[in-house]
Amino acid sequence: MTLDPARPHRTPASRMGLGLAAVGRPGYINLGRGRDLPTGRTVAQLRRRTCELLDLAWESGVRYIDTARSYGRAEEFLADWLRAGGDRREELVVGSKWGYTYTADWSVDAPVHEVKDHSPATYDRQLAETRALLGDRLDLYQVHSVTPGSPALTDAALHRRLAALAAEGVTVGVSTSGPDQGEAVRAALEVTVDGEPLFCSVQATWNLLEPSAGPALAEAYEAGRTVIVKEGLANGRLLEPGSRPLAVLETVARETGASPDAVALAAVLHRPWAGTVLSGAATAGQLESNLRAVEVRLDEGHLARLAGLAEAPGEYWARRSRLPWA
Repeated sequence: MTLDPARPHRTPASRMGLGLAAVGRPGYINLGRGRDLPTGRTVAQLRRRTCELLDLAWESGVRYIDTARSYGRAEEFLADWLRAGGDRREELVVGSKWGYTYTADWSVDAPVHEVKDHSPATYDRQLAETRALLGDRLDLYQVHSVTPGSPALTDAALHRRLAALAAEGVTVGVSTSGPDQGEAVRAALEVTVDGEPLFCSVQATWNLLEPSAGPALAEAYEAGRTVIVKEGLANGRLLEPGSRPLAVLETVARETGASPDAVALAAVLHRPWAGTVLSGAATAGQLESNLRAVEVRLDEGHLARLAGLAEAPGEYWARRSRLPWA
């Protein structure tokens, strides 16, 4: 592949980023959504909430925004905000993902909220949809939720399409999910087109309950890939009232003068391979608290205690799959 010299690749630079999964659609699996979102969850309400969060993130120094085709109308909301901000937001890096189609039609009670398909046809359709909204502001395009069996790791026709996008200057990456994330990350590192690595960024779940992808993410970092961490608060499970994880986090929070959420995200930031850690905040207060993670200093004793919260990967992902869309 030959890179367009007029548009060099851009990847996240700020330690913290903002993900829009929780505010681009009325239903999601984060715990506590009933407290987080306005009553009604109309398109207009969530558009305003998204723009409020984007304003706060920008003013706080966040320079990476993460969205996806399946996040309801998140790309649309982001595009509106970018247009309103003009040239001053040019330094912002924008990432999106393709591979899931949103099917809930703005309903919390839909039987199915998104459908996964990593075929070239879905890529072609969704790239056109993303480009119609974000235009040339798309900096990073990731295959959404890759697992070891995903055709995105083996489909040569798809790889050629992705390489063509990379040649235009858009960074191509993968996001991963499931108990075998490490295997998926390592497989992605091996994919090449014309002898050149295809996937230059990796986005994965890593948190105090599910740290199993850590070794593979370290390998990705050593291989020069950008590493983005999602679900650092385990979809709210780390902050669940009355839970053991919250009790441990509260103890460390008192010792460090931080909040429990900031401690949990700081534990991710302490990993040498963690390039950018996403906040999935749905309120301004959550975002402000999350962003303080960069100021938290954890010692080896704190990290050892926090490491004791880890679950077996299969257990973690089985529990995640049972979280209700609400």
